[in-house]
Amino acid sequence: MYIITGGAGLIGSNMVKALNQRGISDILVVDDLKEGIKFRNLADCDIVDYVDRLDFIKRIQSGWEFGNIDAVVHEGACSATTEWDGEFIMKNNFEYTKMLLHWCQAQEAPFIYASSASVYGMGPVFSEDRQHERPLNMYAYSKFQFDQYLRHHQRGLTSQVAGLRYFNVYGPREQHKGSMASVAFHFHNQILKDGKVRLFEGTDGYGNGEQLRDFIHVDDAVAVKLWLLDNPHVSGIFNVGTGRAQSFNDVARAVIRYHGRGEIEYVAFPEHLKGRYQSYTQADISRLRQVGYTAEFMTVEQGVPKYLDWLQTHAD
Repeated sequence: MYIITGGAGLIGSNMVKALNQRGISDILVVDDLKEGIKFRNLADCDIVDYVDRLDFIKRIQSGWEFGNIDAVVHEGACSATTEWDGEFIMKNNFEYTKMLLHWCQAQEAPFIYASSASVYGMGPVFSEDRQHERPLNMYAYSKFQFDQYLRHHQRGLTSQVAGLRYFNVYGPREQHKGSMASVAFHFHNQILKDGKVRLFEGTDGYGNGEQLRDFIHVDDAVAVKLWLLDNPHVSGIFNVGTGRAQSFNDVARAVIRYHGRGEIEYVAFPEHLKGRYQSYTQADISRLRQVGYTAEFMTVEQGVPKYLDWLQTHAD
């Protein structure tokens, strides 16, 4: 059995679908469906069971027999960067993940978990070394601190553990994220509404819309996880990005090109974001390459049209 926590979210549900495409449906999805609209992400997926995130931990604590565990892919977390309840964040993100780590070690089951590129703060270097890590909010700190915990216990591991520091993931099954959905999603909707794509004016020395991010299609992020499951000897903390920074203008132009219409409108950069905004991110993926991952990552020009094709066929 594969256990996917956060299995109704963007990356989790795409992981479920990818396993289905491999002919695997013996999957337990763990999530929190208080925001019930997320069920749509699983409506075309085949799973064997669903368990609420709190009930799942209670089952583990009670010694519940889950049978043979092929792997645990832990995507569940409170990802709100505006949440400052540190007690809640550390229990939900840090302690929860610690418990799963030790349980998977006892089960001798591979454990693939979501870290975050937010651990690097404002950068400017994005490589998996302590000297470059400086989280700026509680979410980032909870991810950073678990990575630190793993580093401390790394020598005693008896089965695969891999932490994935996602950069700007976009793609199918993110509609439930609302304002937190990707810029590709919002630009698409803006074009359909009034034919204008809205980007921030320049800041931090960058021109209008020229701020740079490492945008990665969710299919590429899932492909890394599948490769890790196929290579259980590989453990560690890895950046999951394309290694290629592209501008917001690049994303906007890709959306406009897809629709064959539209224009870019630049809006004033918000005062409350000045000095707190990542104007540049670019994953250093050399460590991922060193362990043997050779697949290429889609550019914005390749990934955005693929995503918009999906959105057009899932307009509801």
